Amino acid sequence: MQYKAFLIKYAEIAIKGKNRYLFEDALVRQIKYALKKTEGSFAVSKTQGRIYIECLSDYDYDDVVEKLSMVFGITGICPVVLLEDRGFEELSKDVMKYIDDVYPDKHKTFKVHARRARKDYPLDSQEINATLGERILDEYPEMKVDVHDPDILLSIEIREKINIYSVTIKGPGGMPVGTNGKGLLLLSGGIDSPVAGYMIAKRGVKIDAVYFHAPPYTSERAKQKVIDLARTVSAYTGPIYLHVINFTDIQLYIYENCPHEELTIIMRRYMMRLAQEIAKKTECLGLITGESIGQVASQTMQSLAATNEVCTMPVYRPLIGFDKQEIIQISEKIGTYETSILPFEDCCTIFVAKHPVTKPNINIIRRSETKLSEKIEDLCKKALETDEVIVVR
Repeated sequence: MQYKAFLIKYAEIAIKGKNRYLFEDALVRQIKYALKKTEGSFAVSKTQGRIYIECLSDYDYDDVVEKLSMVFGITGICPVVLLEDRGFEELSKDVMKYIDDVYPDKHKTFKVHARRARKDYPLDSQEINATLGERILDEYPEMKVDVHDPDILLSIEIREKINIYSVTIKGPGGMPVGTNGKGLLLLSGGIDSPVAGYMIAKRGVKIDAVYFHAPPYTSERAKQKVIDLARTVSAYTGPIYLHVINFTDIQLYIYENCPHEELTIIMRRYMMRLAQEIAKKTECLGLITGESIGQVASQTMQSLAATNEVCTMPVYRPLIGFDKQEIIQISEKIGTYETSILPFEDCCTIFVAKHPVTKPNINIIRRSETKLSEKIEDLCKKALETDEVIVVR
């Protein structure tokens, strides 16, 4: 059966009070953007607390569902039959036809779940449930009623148009991208940071990203790996402006002048400083990282405190309490895992010390940074001037 429409369900948006329409409008925009990537013509509209997609031409069902399944804010995608109200007798006939078209095998259990949004309809919800249930049993005696765990949950919604649907495909949930400001993701070629970008975007945050490149110690293939990761994440977030910063001179200067066990922390502090400058320039409201407490030496509580100290804007860490396996599971779900494990080193792994400090003392780190003199400021300024912005979509 080729459905002519989809009913889109959402959850959190429904409790937004007077601002609800702003979130609904944002979700409509995101749906329209997602559908541009598919073949076919569609009309997206909202009415009575519902969002509908009307299919105006032939389309690929699986492709449309896949694209909608990547739109944050959607909790359910329901292929729906929309009918004009021509009376209950005609509705009964339409319901029988729907069951016949969608379920050739009638050896199934069912439950009718009616919802009457229009109070002028002559039958209430319970009467619709009972009457339609009885007629289904008469028409298809091989079907059985199961009110607790039915094979088919047949939903009938009496609205401006009558909705008939029995399939709800799970959406990603969350909030529409762009409804909660913009953040700058520190994106590496690892497993964690793409997942962090996905997680924070799911809460409605628009994502830009920065990648610290260290040629010739990191290759163009390492850079391309990060671009590929950004492209995969952008399927959920929309276009990502990826800032590529040449970090080589800064790393080498730190390597030559600071204790090697402190290299990771000090380099990380300068990455945060540079990222914050880009964030301010691009009107981002905070930095986003893929850090998880205790996962590596630079992610202990003491290390996180040391890197946080150089930031004046918030640093968001959506994975902070996740263990590695939980992060891997999400990366597999969103399609970044196979790219993340490709063996191309990033600048963090190239310059790591054999025995990095795990509980850095901020005062000692500050003293070590004084050895860098004014030259480090010039290097940071030059690094920001290397900013290559790649629009990834």
